[in-house]
Amino acid sequence: MSTSTARVLPHRPTPGVHPVDGGVTVAVHAAGATAVWLCLTDDEGGETRVELPPFGDGWWGGFVPDVHPGRRYGLRADGPWDPAVGHRFDPAKLLLDPWGRAVEGTVTYDPAVFERGGESAPFVPRNVVLDTTFDWGDDAPPAHPRDARVVYEVHVREMTRRLPGVPEHLRGTYAGLCHPVTIEHLRSLGVTTVELLPVHAFADEPHLVEHGLTNHWGYNTVGFFAPHAPYASDADPHGVLREIKGMVKLLHAAGIEVLLDVVYNHTAEQGVGGATLSWRGLGGGTWYRLDEQGHDVDVTGCGNTLDLTDPVVLEMVLDSLRYWVTEVHVDGFRYDLAVALGRGEDLGYAPDHPFLVALREDPVLSRVLHVAEPWDLGPDGWRTGQFPGAWAEWNDRFRDTTRDFWLADAGALSRGEVSGPGVREIDTRLVGSRDLFGERTPLSSVGFVTAHDGFTAADLVVYDHKHNEANGEDNRDGNDHNRSWNHGVEGPTDDAVVQLARRRSVRNLLGTLLLSSGIPMIASGDEIGRTHAGNNNPYCQDNEMTWLDWDLDDERRDLLATVAHLTALRREVPVLRDHDESVIGWYDETGAPMTDETWAQDERRTLQLHLAGEPAALVVVHGGLDEAAVTLPDVGPLRLRWDSAWERPQDADAGPADRQQTLTPLSLRLYTT
Repeated sequence: MSTSTARVLPHRPTPGVHPVDGGVTVAVHAAGATAVWLCLTDDEGGETRVELPPFGDGWWGGFVPDVHPGRRYGLRADGPWDPAVGHRFDPAKLLLDPWGRAVEGTVTYDPAVFERGGESAPFVPRNVVLDTTFDWGDDAPPAHPRDARVVYEVHVREMTRRLPGVPEHLRGTYAGLCHPVTIEHLRSLGVTTVELLPVHAFADEPHLVEHGLTNHWGYNTVGFFAPHAPYASDADPHGVLREIKGMVKLLHAAGIEVLLDVVYNHTAEQGVGGATLSWRGLGGGTWYRLDEQGHDVDVTGCGNTLDLTDPVVLEMVLDSLRYWVTEVHVDGFRYDLAVALGRGEDLGYAPDHPFLVALREDPVLSRVLHVAEPWDLGPDGWRTGQFPGAWAEWNDRFRDTTRDFWLADAGALSRGEVSGPGVREIDTRLVGSRDLFGERTPLSSVGFVTAHDGFTAADLVVYDHKHNEANGEDNRDGNDHNRSWNHGVEGPTDDAVVQLARRRSVRNLLGTLLLSSGIPMIASGDEIGRTHAGNNNPYCQDNEMTWLDWDLDDERRDLLATVAHLTALRREVPVLRDHDESVIGWYDETGAPMTDETWAQDERRTLQLHLAGEPAALVVVHGGLDEAAVTLPDVGPLRLRWDSAWERPQDADAGPADRQQTLTPLSLRLYTT
């Protein structure tokens, strides 16, 4: 091992390791350290250590000559061992650069990555110095109007792992996601925006490795600037970055935006007894929320919580976001457990938190879409409707109300019970959840009925309870009970009546989603009847359970045609997507305006929503188990455009509908002028 010292610079350079003429500039934050080294490694396991001079305020760095793109490196830091204040400096630990642009290799959970004094270099990944140049040509963001967006939540690997027409070597990769076959599916479905499950570099948790499983979803970050290399068809770190940029470029050319699901609330280092991979070895008291004994204050359920009240942590997160916008051209972000990012020093959530203010005022970040998962596991962690300004938010109340109305409440009715508030909550979900978002636009709401976390739409109507045995936790993980209505039958069945009711229930769920105002989000595969065989937490299942099955029978093709038809209707009828209260009219089954008395009837299961516009829309909801005679309101000639009783969309040119209609049980209809 050879050693040298970096050249002192007059000012602190950009954090991280960046190529310049003749070498690289380096800046590392390690408050409390007594020495910090840039460690250049080679394929034979050799290491050259370059000592970094201090800049002050916890920063170390300088200029290192003769280091060029492609060089592998890590960091080491020495200093006090004082866990009560977060100091776990250990020069035996090779650390990842928090600003590193590429991560190569995986973590092996040898005792050396946990124990003080254990040499971790053989067991941890490296960073790679990158040249980030790329020919973007005339790339431009599609910049869809907010009301035109249809979001598709998708996992890079799951989408194309079994997709016919995608070459085998591209399946499950960034290149596969932008293959013409994939793009054709997205466009035919009416998708404007893909929301990618985490593509930041991530690691498997120790308990998964012990069970021979992997972290499939990726919510376990080891690098906030580095794309996850195993999702690329190209193994070279420069090729990985080029491939994800090429994916964005081709999706943009097809008119499809790219959002990233990002996990800035915690890291893969877990709690204080976990592996030392990066931040913990550079001064855990800076990076993590710790109590007075140096223990993690965990509001994420993942062992640690990044502390965005610290200026250095805030700088890292904002730099990461800007990097993905400016270098990779993504169009926005969905923030996992976003409340954790807005907690102040007293742990209270603050809409004027510096992070939230920065996103609003930053010249780069203020022009992209920000979507919150508006809760975490800390005190008062549920904050739906409470994010500021132009934020959009996952609307869990939309999810729960829609499921309850079509599944749980219907199940109660089948048992002779009256359950839930009748139509008194589904009404506000249809028009943008104004009870949650107040004066903000309905487009603040991202409606969804399913997501990666939980049952698929097809499984919602099949399983009353989770079946997560394959996860290796004795079926203890995931929420136990489902809101399904199954006529007393769980699991696959040959009963034709039950199958018919289940298919209609799926259409009711997806129809409510796509006919409601706000921004709808479809979970990938729901449009083709995807099933996880009752596993509602397949975060560790990188196999045929989660890979989309493209071998479609007639029923699944019918569902695909239905979803595409609904997104087309949504494009055709703008008033469905966004409107003010002046265009809303509520009617009962007789065609008369709803009154305080009829709103108060818990047993009421039929409701008509008229939205004035060009064209106007009438959404008719019938959640009863029997047929219902309905008189359409006198709002002019109407055409029936969709009925959830239809297995497949029917002819839209059927002519004006009679005002007297008979609704089938558990059905949803759309009429337009």
